[in-house]
Amino acid sequence: MTRPTPPAARREPKSITQLGRTRVDDYAWMKDENWKDVLRDPKVLRADIREHLDAENAYTKALLDDPTKPLQDALFAEMKGRIKEDDSSVPASDGAWDYYVRYEIGAEHPVHGRRPRGRTDGEVVLLDEEALSKGKAFFQVGAAHHSPDHRLYAWAADEQGSEYYTIRLKDLATGETLPVEIESAYGDFTFSPDSQWLFWIWRDENARPSKVFRRPARGGEDTLVYEETDDGMFLGVGTTSDDSHIVVHVGNQETTEIWLIPAADPTRPPFVAEPRRVGVKYELDHWTDRWIIRTNDDGALDFKLATSTAEIPAKSTWTDLVPHQPGHYVTGFSAYAGHLVRLERVNANDRIVVMARSGGEHEIIFDEEACALSLSGGYEYDTPVTRFIYQSPTTPRQWFDYDMASRERTLRKTQEIPSGHDPARYVARRLMAKAADGAEVPVTVLMLKDTPLDGSAPLLLYGYGAYGHAMEPSFSIRNLSLVDRGWIWATAHVRGGSDKGWGWFLDGRKEKKPNSFTDFIACAEHLSANGYGKAGRMVAYGGSAGGMLMGAIANLRPDLWAGVIAAVPFVDVLNTMSDTTLPLTPPEWPEWGNPLEDAAAYDTIASYSPYDQVSALPYPPVLATGGLSDPRVTYWEPQKWVAKLRQFSTSDAPILLKINMEAGHGGASGRFDFLKEIALDYAFAIWAMDKGWEQA
Repeated sequence: MTRPTPPAARREPKSITQLGRTRVDDYAWMKDENWKDVLRDPKVLRADIREHLDAENAYTKALLDDPTKPLQDALFAEMKGRIKEDDSSVPASDGAWDYYVRYEIGAEHPVHGRRPRGRTDGEVVLLDEEALSKGKAFFQVGAAHHSPDHRLYAWAADEQGSEYYTIRLKDLATGETLPVEIESAYGDFTFSPDSQWLFWIWRDENARPSKVFRRPARGGEDTLVYEETDDGMFLGVGTTSDDSHIVVHVGNQETTEIWLIPAADPTRPPFVAEPRRVGVKYELDHWTDRWIIRTNDDGALDFKLATSTAEIPAKSTWTDLVPHQPGHYVTGFSAYAGHLVRLERVNANDRIVVMARSGGEHEIIFDEEACALSLSGGYEYDTPVTRFIYQSPTTPRQWFDYDMASRERTLRKTQEIPSGHDPARYVARRLMAKAADGAEVPVTVLMLKDTPLDGSAPLLLYGYGAYGHAMEPSFSIRNLSLVDRGWIWATAHVRGGSDKGWGWFLDGRKEKKPNSFTDFIACAEHLSANGYGKAGRMVAYGGSAGGMLMGAIANLRPDLWAGVIAAVPFVDVLNTMSDTTLPLTPPEWPEWGNPLEDAAAYDTIASYSPYDQVSALPYPPVLATGGLSDPRVTYWEPQKWVAKLRQFSTSDAPILLKINMEAGHGGASGRFDFLKEIALDYAFAIWAMDKGWEQA
C-alpha cells in the first residue's frame, strides 16, 4: 500500500523585525487577515487557506481511516456506553422549586427544568437545548440562570464556536421567549437580586470582554455600568452569596480589582473595593455582616482569608481570618448564613474545611492516594447544607449533601456507568519525579492491577501546566478505553499549574516557563526508570496551553515519544504574543511576557516557542487538531506548525492535522459528538504506538 502524500504548503518568507531581532516566517500567509469576520462567519475564509485546510483534513482521513476507523468506532461506542443517556443532575433547591438539568436518550444537549420542591412530578421545561440545536452544526450554552423571583429564565448561546454569545429570555408564566436578544455578548451575565435588571458583558470587535451593561430584565435600553480600558483584563459579573451586592470582577492571571453595587440600589454607579495593584489577587463575598476576602496580598503565596466589616472593604480594613500557611493552598470558599466552607489543596490533593460562624472548624477528607474534591454551590444562603463532589481516577463521581452542623453526609448520587465499572480492577498511584533542579513533580498513574511494570505496557503521559490550572486526579470515562487495553495513563502535574500551590504556578510562567517542559520530561524519565514505560513506547498528550507543552517536548526530546497528540495547540507563541489585535494577547502578557516591549521576554519566548524552535530532528508521529472558529488558539497555529514540522523533520513519521471546520476551542459541542474527536485521538495513539504508519 502506498502512503498518501501530505499537502505541500507553499512558503512565502515574511521578515519580521522586533526589538532589534529579526525572524522569518514562511507560513504567515495561513493567517487570514480577515480572521475577525471568519470567527463570525467561517464561509468568508480566504479560498486558498480553505483549500489547504480541506487538503489537510483529507490527508488525515486518508491515512487514518482504513487502519483505524473500526477502532475509532469501537472506542466511541465504549465511551458512549459509559454515559447514562437519560442522566440528570442532583436537583438544587431554591425557594419553592428544585432546579436541574436532564438528558433524554440519544440527546446531545440537555433540558433545563424545575419542579415543585421535594416532588418528582410537575416539571416545567425552562430550556430545551436539544430542540434549539437542531439544524445547527454547533450549539453551546454558556451561562443559564433563573431570575431570583423565579419568573424569568435567561441563557447565553454560542452557535458558531467563536464565543460570541446571544442572550435570550423566557417568561416562565407564559412559556414564551421574549422578543429581546442581546448580541455580541460574553457567556456570563447575572440578574440583580430584585430580578428587575440584567447585567451583561459586551464582547468587542477583537472578541474581548470590555464593557458591562445593565438593562431592564424584560427588555429596554442598555446603560453602561463599567468600561475596562486595559485590554489585558477579563470581566465577570455576579452577586454575593447573601444577595447584598452585585459584583463586577476585573482581572487577569496576576491582578484583580472588584467593583460593587449595593443590591438595594442596583442603578447606582459601582464603587471599587480595593484598587488594583499588580501582582495582588483577591476575590470577596459578603457573609451577612462582614466581607470575606481570599487574597495573596502581604506575601500570602498560597493565599489566605481575611475579613472586613467596612462598607467598602478596602485593604486598610482587612484583618486575617485564616492566616497564610505555606503548602496549604486556599483555592476557594463558599459562604452560608451559619458557616464558611473553604477548599484547600495540599500536595496535589484536596480537602474541605468547614468553619462555623459561632467558632471552630473541621475537615472533610478522603483517604485515597489521589483524589479530587470540589464544592457544588447551590442557590440558598440560609441553609445548613452544602454540597460537594468526590472522585478519584478509579472512583466515579459522588455527590454528597453535607450538614455542616451535624456533620452528617448524605450520598445524593453516584455517577452511573451503564456498561459497568469495577474500581477493584484498577489501581491509582501517586509518584514523585525529581526535576532537574530538585523539585518533586507529582505524577498520577491509573492502570489495571495486573498491568506489568517492566516497561512493556504502552504509556500515555498527559500534561497542561499553565494559568495556575491544576490537573485534578479525577474520574474519566474516556481514559478507561486505553487503560482497559493495557495502557498506563499518567498525568504529570508540572509547574505552571497550581497542583502544589500558587508558587508551583509562579515557577512555570514567564521566564520560568521552561520548567513546565523539563518537568514533563522528568516525569517521562521517572516513569521509564520505574517500569511504567520506556523511551519510544510513550505517547504525549496535551491541549491548548498543554499543546504548547507538546510542541516543546517534541523539540526537546523527540526520541521519547511513539507519538504526540496536540489538541488546539498554542504553538506559535512569539507571533501570537506580538499581535495585539488577537483576543487573548494583552490579557496573557502576565503569563508569557510581552515580546513587543521586553527584550528579555522576547528572547525567553523565542527560546521555547514550539513553532520557532522546529529544527532538523527525527520527529515522531504528530496529530494536531484545531477549530476554525476558535478565538483562543486560532486555526493557523496548528496549521503553520504542521507545515513547518513536515519541512524540517528528518524522520518519515507522519505529521497530521485535523481542523474542525464547524467548531471552536472546545471542539464539537454535543456530549457524544465530542467523544468522536477523543476516539480519533486515542486511535491515533494506538496506531502510532503500534507503528501502523510504517505499514501505510
